[in-house]
Order: sequence, then C-alpha cells, then structure tokens
Amino acid sequence: MSVALEEQRSEQALAPAYDLAAVRAQFPILAETVHDRPLVYLDNAATTQKPERVIAAVGDVYRHSYANVARGVHHLAERATDAFERSRAAVQRFFGAASPEEIVFVRGTTEAINLVAASWGSANVRAGDEVLITGLEHHANLIPWQRLCAEKGAHLRVAPVDERGEVSLEAFAAALSPRTRLAAFAHVSNVFGTVLPVREMVELAHRAGALALVDGPQAAPHLAVDVQALGCDFYAFSGHKVYGPSGIGALFSRAEILREMPPFLTGGGMVRTVSFETSDFADPPTRFEAGTQNLEGAVGLAAALEFLDGIGRENAASWERALLARAVERLAEIPGVRLLGAPRERASLVSFVIEGVHPHDAGTVLDSEGIAVRVGHLCAQPLMASLGVAAVVRASFALYNTLEEVEALAAGLSRVREVFGR
Repeated sequence: MSVALEEQRSEQALAPAYDLAAVRAQFPILAETVHDRPLVYLDNAATTQKPERVIAAVGDVYRHSYANVARGVHHLAERATDAFERSRAAVQRFFGAASPEEIVFVRGTTEAINLVAASWGSANVRAGDEVLITGLEHHANLIPWQRLCAEKGAHLRVAPVDERGEVSLEAFAAALSPRTRLAAFAHVSNVFGTVLPVREMVELAHRAGALALVDGPQAAPHLAVDVQALGCDFYAFSGHKVYGPSGIGALFSRAEILREMPPFLTGGGMVRTVSFETSDFADPPTRFEAGTQNLEGAVGLAAALEFLDGIGRENAASWERALLARAVERLAEIPGVRLLGAPRERASLVSFVIEGVHPHDAGTVLDSEGIAVRVGHLCAQPLMASLGVAAVVRASFALYNTLEEVEALAAGLSRVREVFGR
C-alpha cells in the first residue's frame, strides 16, 4: 500500500465525517508550489489562508456595493452600510454577544487592546492601581498595559507560568489584589498553544473587583467562543487568523461598559454634532469607529465566520486535535528536537528548538522543502527570556492541513539535522 493511501485511510479513521479534500479544495493557494515542491503551510498561528468564499465576498464588494459606510443617502452608500451592519451581526452571532452594538470593528487584536488601554484604561486606572497579565502574553497584550501603567503611575503585575506552560488558577488568584483594575490574558498561548481556563480566570478577576479582557486571536479559529458564557468584559480577535482578510478584527465589550468609555480615535463618523467649541459623540459602537471603515474587510470577515460555521467548528476542531497529536508524537521522536511546554489542553500549535541549530537556519532549510513555519521570538520576548531561548520554531495547524503534511514536517526536520550535522 502506498504511503499516500495509508495517510488517506488514517485521515478517514481519525475524522470519518470530515471531508478534508472538499475543505482543501476551497483554498486556491494550497495548490501553489514553493521551490518546485508542494506548499506545506504550517504558519497558521501567524495568519491563515483564505477560502474562495472570502475571496469572492471581497471581490463582490468592489464590483457591486463599494461606497463609504454611513456617509450618504445614495443607493450604493445604503447598500454598503447594510452590508457593514450585517457583518457586525455575523460577528455578534459567532461570538455569542448579546447584541450587534457590543461589537466594535477595529484593524485587529492589537488595535482592540490599545483601544481598551487608551479609552477605558485612561479613564479608570489611577496611581497605585494594578493591571494583571500573565507570563504567556504576546507583546500586543503587554506593551499597551506597560505604557498605561507608566503614564498613570500604576503597577503591572505578572502571573507566573509553570513548567508545563500553564498559568495555574492558584497563581493567578494570588496575583490579584484589591488594587487590580483589570486582568488581561490570552485565551490560547501563541507560544505553547496552552488553552487557559478563561472562564474561571474571569470569575476570579470579578471577585477581586477587576474587569477582565481576553486576548482571543489564537482561540477564535479553533474553539467555540461564547463571550456571555465566559463572562468577560472585553474580547479581542483578528480576522486574518480566522480565514478572513487582513486589517479587520473586532472588540467585544458589554454595552454598559462601552457607553461609559470615551472615544479612542476622533474624526468623521463618530460624532452627532460638532462646533468649534465642543463635540457630541455618537453612541457605541459608532463612537469607536472614526473615519472611513474597512467595508470589504468586514464583509470578508463575515464570510469567513459563515464558512467556519458551515464546516462545523467542532468538526474542524476535532480534526485539528488529531493533527496536533500526531505532530507532538512525531516531533518528540526526532533526536535533538525539544518541544516547549506540555500543557494539558493545547490548541493548534507546537513550538520547539533543535539542538545546535538556530531557528532561522531551520526555517530556511524547511522553506527549501516547501514548508512554511514561523521562527523567532513570536512577539513574546519576556516569555522567551524565562525559557532561556532567544527564538524558537513554531508549527501551527489549520482545518486544511493533512497528516501527510505533518510527516513532511518531520522529514524536513530530519533534513535540517542532516544539513547541520546533528
């Protein structure tokens, strides 16, 4: 029996109801070759590829309904505004928010967190207060709080990470205090893939009198996220990581919180009336959406979320768990490869180092084999310092990846060791 046929049967056994071939057929870029080899795209935690449905939705905006959102009474402007608000409702449904008015469109997670820091944070954090994060955080969920605390004379506290790559509830609770105003933490770590117990962490933050922000871009493509069930006060995510376009994402916050927050950016579209003396700001979410909005991005994002729902999020998640389990098993068998972290619940990715080989060199050799991975500090330099490494290799999986591609990664890493004599 051929290796390809064995892999196909193995895939069917692992996910009998999952039509992987039909899923892959919807992503035209997967037919590309790199250095005369089939593309093996394992950099999904950085950004995902786009299905035909998203590509068509963006093109359709430009062909039939492009205009400035909420800026005119002509037919195209009304069509554009309707499409934009339908997209907001699609995001609301996907994340289980109570109403579309709780969804603010932004460029992505980084802008969403900066919005909260600059708007809610500036209005509510005072000298002597504390903001709590964890040792797992991406720079986007560290630097805005670092800057806010420096400006306000507040203190940034960090809940520690254990040897498994987890943040224990006990350690997190111990880091909270009556002075904590906000706890901000990842839903899924972009380094270990750790799935954090966010619902329990939100409850602990609330008991301490703090609000809770969840950094969600690594979770949104892989987990069923219900912001009301989580109980969080803010949830941020990026469209490009969930099969949607770049430059679009959303911030969820409860309506009563958004109503009390001052605007982040000011300008056209976010006001009711303006005079030379004063301005009257619009209600949320419009208050936080100054300037010309990314209509095509919002429509493409809605198409991506509908694509995911059509496949079935649990179907995709089940297949991704099978891919990840195989990858962890195969990489652990390769001499000189050391996996980072061993979380009890992991989603979508694995990071590792190779003895005697710089991650950038490993990435270059893998690229020559057509394999795309992420190398570097993963925008998590404090975590890298705590691990005693400057950089890592990260392989991350999506609903279109195959077991054959996992085997290609393992073979590619063996090739890395050959090249460098390890």
